[in-house]
Amino acid sequence: MTRSWISDTPDEVEHPPVPLGLNEMTVPRAAILLSLGTALVLLLSTIWLGWAAWHFNANLEASFGPATEAPSIDGRWTWEVDLLFDTCSPREDDWTWPDNLAEQDGVFLYPGELRCDWEHQGDGDRASVVVYNRGNESLNLVLEIQGGDVVFSATDETGAVLNLEGNESRIVEIELLDDVSESDITISVSHLTVVDAEVLLDVHIFEGTEERDIHVNDNDRIEVHYILWNADTEEKLDEGDLLVTAGDDPAWIYGFGWSAIGLDIDNDRGLIPGIDTGTAHTTLLPPPIAYGNSDGHELQDAWLRFELKVDRAPIS
Repeated sequence: MTRSWISDTPDEVEHPPVPLGLNEMTVPRAAILLSLGTALVLLLSTIWLGWAAWHFNANLEASFGPATEAPSIDGRWTWEVDLLFDTCSPREDDWTWPDNLAEQDGVFLYPGELRCDWEHQGDGDRASVVVYNRGNESLNLVLEIQGGDVVFSATDETGAVLNLEGNESRIVEIELLDDVSESDITISVSHLTVVDAEVLLDVHIFEGTEERDIHVNDNDRIEVHYILWNADTEEKLDEGDLLVTAGDDPAWIYGFGWSAIGLDIDNDRGLIPGIDTGTAHTTLLPPPIAYGNSDGHELQDAWLRFELKVDRAPIS
């Protein structure tokens, strides 16, 4: 008896077997096609990204101009840096100090970088750092103090930015923050946009034997006794007493007022007759911060050595 739910069609006809070859080849072929498509997309993406990067760089260069190059002369950057104290020597002993500073050939003041000593008289003592632009191009420079316990007194920071016109010189004041017995710092002066173009000044700081309570700072009005020599010939040129404003004093040559920075005196300020409590130091002034800009002056090319002693620091 035939049942309605029993099929009369053979199972092989109703459910024919799928050829084994189709099952084996379909997946590999699809994977190959997918891989080729992915590779093509990646290749096109790479080409597009490369073109976009080139286009962006071209637009950037067109906006800001070509890459900046720091100015140099005969393989040296066009700026120099020193400490105003007459305590400097070749930084890495890789050059010889000139026998006659005024008779050097070339545009640079020193044959190379400097290392200078700073004998301090206690916490808060000051010193003057000079940066010279020896080229004709203007410079944007970054000054940085590497080490510890010293800052630029104008900002109380270890960094500063300086703009110098061609052949301009600038003096900045640094300040000791702690009464250290001995320390070493490096002052780097680098180009604003070419960071590896830098000139270094090493400063060895050590404690003096005459620590004083009051340190002469920028804009302090003091009375000093000075002795002036020609640094090359050792000829004594002048001696006397002057009232000077420490720092930028337009009454005298540029370096003279800054030479007063770092003098020290006790709390009596030298106002008590017969008591001498002021300190002395010696500074070296190259022509750019001496008489170098005074055409026809007999000392226009001379390097000047000043011994300064503070006699009185009136209460302002």
